[in-house]
Amino acid sequence: MTREIGIGVISLGWMGRLHTRAYKQLRERYPELDVTPRLVAAADPVESFREEAVGTLGFERAYADYQELLDDPEVDVVSICGPNYLHRDMALAAVRAGKPFWIEKPMGVSAAQSEQIARAAQEAGLMTAVGFNYRHTPAIEHARSLVAAGRLGRITNVRCWFIADYASSPDGPLTWRYSKEQAGSGVFGDLLSHGFDLAQYVLSDRIDAVCAMSGTFVTERPKALGQAIGHGAVAVTEEKYPVGNEDYAAVLARFDGGALATFESSRVAHGPRAEYVVEVYGTEGSLRWNYENQMHLDVLIDADNAHHHGYTRVMSDATHGHFGRYQPGPGQLMSFDDMKSIEAALFVESVLTGEQLVPSAADAWAAAECDEACVASAADGVWHDVPAVEGPTTIGSSVGGAALPGD
Repeated sequence: MTREIGIGVISLGWMGRLHTRAYKQLRERYPELDVTPRLVAAADPVESFREEAVGTLGFERAYADYQELLDDPEVDVVSICGPNYLHRDMALAAVRAGKPFWIEKPMGVSAAQSEQIARAAQEAGLMTAVGFNYRHTPAIEHARSLVAAGRLGRITNVRCWFIADYASSPDGPLTWRYSKEQAGSGVFGDLLSHGFDLAQYVLSDRIDAVCAMSGTFVTERPKALGQAIGHGAVAVTEEKYPVGNEDYAAVLARFDGGALATFESSRVAHGPRAEYVVEVYGTEGSLRWNYENQMHLDVLIDADNAHHHGYTRVMSDATHGHFGRYQPGPGQLMSFDDMKSIEAALFVESVLTGEQLVPSAADAWAAAECDEACVASAADGVWHDVPAVEGPTTIGSSVGGAALPGD
């Protein structure tokens, strides 16, 4: 018998709308879950967003106060998509309400807040999910499987960079993302948290020490005069105000297993739109992935290149991650939205089965510890250890979710 699951989404910015679309895909993409998602309620302080929630997005009702959503007995699971500085209060309120939650990263404005959220959820026995959606790219899943199978030999080093241009204009609005109090760190938390998570996920190993430097190149910005969704355009003030966190970061890192790594990130680059790259090098081969060509994985394995030493461009197909649920064969594309729908499915399956199949609050806490160690290192110029976290992290586990019908 099909089970109905009541969905609540807190905050209808870019991520809140994306979570909403992701839940709507469950019936079509994951029919074997036998779940019907019901969009029970959305919560947002902006009246026009509440009207849109009911009139356009398909929610049955909308609240101005997220606590009313959490108190709604017909809401079974919650998406927390508000800005960083509200994550802790929203997540702890969800814990008190006994609602499993899917939350966006970074999970709070500090490692301490991330720890508080993760521990509270663990103590309450609640399933959690965190928005590390790049993990679910089929090429990344294939990369992880190659590393796990030892096809690259002993992993020696990793290069990872997340270079973007969303803040390259000095006239872009000073939103909460540029406030240390409201966002915490800048690109360490916003972009490199993804990079740290991806590298640890592909290697099935944790980062244990970092040395970092950072810089803020656009030191003042005008304030927004209206409500923007994501990085969308909005009218701004003529006067400019100080930026409180970093635009650029560079990191040296060591993994528990002995591999070395470099990480780099910028939000003010001119040129790259979303150049998110992971390269893994081993004693018997290497691989390279670039989000801007996310359906491709460049692979070199020495044993397969006896006569023509060079990279093979592997196109994602039905044997890689969840690709077969979305496209009939290689050569077709998946989107950012598709990765979020995979995340939604794994979250719901985790709630139903009690098995952690999706990045957890503990995984977000682990990334936050990397971020915070980098911020400290950038301030004093020395190496900092990255504390290990407690809880159901999926960095070293097999994360796949429901099989395709017939598998």
